[in-house]
Amino acid sequence: MSGFNWPVLMRAGMTGLRLTPDQFWRLTPAELQLMLGQGAGLPAMNRAGLDALLAAYPDTTQGERDDGS
Repeated sequence: MSGFNWPVLMRAGMTGLRLTPDQFWRLTPAELQLMLGQGAGLPAMNRAGLDALLAAYPDTTQGERDDGS
């Protein structure tokens, strides 16, 4: 398992993102990754994706509605 490249991460966080050292060290690796734009390549769900979810997980019972009916 490889370790983190701290100099590169610190440079990206403090120079690129303009974080203070305290802000940088309070971040989790996942938060830093998200701020650096990694893992954000998933497209937004479209209608076809929603239809696929509805087909895979259909409602079997009708629950309570917002309008009270």
